[in-house]
Amino acid sequence: MTETSGATGYDLEDRTFRFAQTVRAFVRCLPKSLQNIEDARQLIRASGSVGANYIEANEALSKKDFVHRLRIARKEAKESQYWLRLVDTQDDESLSEDRDGLVREGRELLLIFSAIIRSAS
Repeated sequence: MTETSGATGYDLEDRTFRFAQTVRAFVRCLPKSLQNIEDARQLIRASGSVGANYIEANEALSKKDFVHRLRIARKEAKESQYWLRLVDTQDDESLSEDRDGLVREGRELLLIFSAIIRSAS
């Protein structure tokens, strides 16, 4: 059930993996503060969970299980956006742009999962 698009040529498992990797690279560049450390921990967990749950969905034993796992992946994508918006870039323009790009990618993943859920339900 892996999503592949001929026009764009992406694999959703790869895309979710790259999202988690990019989030980790972004977190390494954040200013070290107590709130960023705590928010970054949550962000890392949520961003990694997006892909992990998508992989689980692809191994689902039933349609109901498939949809359930996708809903969890969608929830984690939404949570990732939340934590991304909370981290403090201390007005570093480059970090803010990177964060905005990651928020957009989280939103796109959420929309993709929503479309798959609608078509599978």
